[in-house]
Amino acid sequence: MDLDALLLARFQFAFTVSFHFIFPSFSIGLASYLAMLEGLWLATGREVYLTLFKYWLKIFALVFGMGVVSGIVMSYQFGTNWSVFSDKTGAVIGPLMAYEVMTAFFLEAGFLGVMLFGMNRVGRPLHFVATLAVAVGTFISAFWILSANSWMHTPVGHGVNAAGQFVPESWLAIVFNPSFPYRLVHTVLAAYLTTALVVGAVGAWHLLRGRRTDGARVMFSMGMGMIAVTAPLQIFAGDQQGLNTLEHQPAKVMAMEGHFHSHPHGAPLILFGWPDMKAGEVRYAVSIPKASSLILKHSLDAPLKGLDTVARSDWPPVPIVFWSFRIMVGMGMLMLLLAGWSLLARVRHTLYDWPGLHRFAIAMGPAGFVAVIAGWVTTEVGRQPFTVYGLLRTADSVSPLQAPAVAASLLAFIAVYFIVFGAGVYYILRLMAHAPHIGESGPEADQPMRAAGLAPGVATGEAKS
Repeated sequence: MDLDALLLARFQFAFTVSFHFIFPSFSIGLASYLAMLEGLWLATGREVYLTLFKYWLKIFALVFGMGVVSGIVMSYQFGTNWSVFSDKTGAVIGPLMAYEVMTAFFLEAGFLGVMLFGMNRVGRPLHFVATLAVAVGTFISAFWILSANSWMHTPVGHGVNAAGQFVPESWLAIVFNPSFPYRLVHTVLAAYLTTALVVGAVGAWHLLRGRRTDGARVMFSMGMGMIAVTAPLQIFAGDQQGLNTLEHQPAKVMAMEGHFHSHPHGAPLILFGWPDMKAGEVRYAVSIPKASSLILKHSLDAPLKGLDTVARSDWPPVPIVFWSFRIMVGMGMLMLLLAGWSLLARVRHTLYDWPGLHRFAIAMGPAGFVAVIAGWVTTEVGRQPFTVYGLLRTADSVSPLQAPAVAASLLAFIAVYFIVFGAGVYYILRLMAHAPHIGESGPEADQPMRAAGLAPGVATGEAKS
């Protein structure tokens, strides 16, 4: 493999965006979970909800902070490694990113301090408003980021000026581009599933270790309940996004399905195999006849085109897309299995007394992160060889850099990320290992942050900077 500047720049962006995506996929769902816990506490007065709110609040603070830091670092690469892309698409992508900062980030930054430190300072109703504002802010952030990214997949509402730059003609069309609604629903549901899996795994961990407190029971019950609701919805949303992708990015679906050849009388669903791009076939394929046509066209005999109808220069890297898609779908099927098992246990009144279920829930704790990364790889690698699908090639988007310069920064990113974020993740896992106990932290609003090693004065200073 020739590690030129283009390939190294792609590696660097893939590495940083994968690290970054882990944290928002958790914080979006966790912010909503915190709002639900505080709302339940205000509505019922049960102290267990307040205890769990404080327990997850310190974890949210760390996850949110790491998400912000990793996102800022990632965005700098638009100027360093992808300056041509920034020049060509800046008039479209720039305002969308600015809207995210002016709406979502300002909303989150404005109310985060109140949420973290203000429960005994502003009163319960206003504190709940702050928690809701942070939760809404995380959703708005996802809205604008996904709108910008979706436009790169299904570009509409723009023109091209004499300098070859994309210029907006209809912001409504740009923001609500054809793939955006499907990708927004799919991504937000993925965030809720990711959070539910982590919450359920933490509850199962404490139940399995004999810590059958009200906090552990409520965590496990709420986590399994959310999975039971969102897992089927996510599978349906994923199917709808797949149909939308087939309409607007057919080559991506061909790579996902491993269809190198057209099938005029029904295409098979290839479960496993090894895609060979040079030979143009999937070796050692295990398939179900005509099942792909049934899924994608809802007819066994529906014709499906293959990559033989696409110029080879426009093929995405099929092996990567093929396998990342199967990892994502495999995780989804396991989530559905966990949802079904938990429903059975709930009906049989054995939700807290079934060690096999608890072990499975612990094993599934990281599954949400695996699924979102695999889905992101499928989406972004499947768009290749374009940055703006069909209009701007990745090879024409990179900065005029030499490979050694990109390699040096890539190695620096890898070293720093694994040290800094590895330490952060380790500390989060240590916090999760401690069971929540009702009344242990007392009524002080600053206790959760002090327990996480964050003093109010430090946080205020960071906000000012």
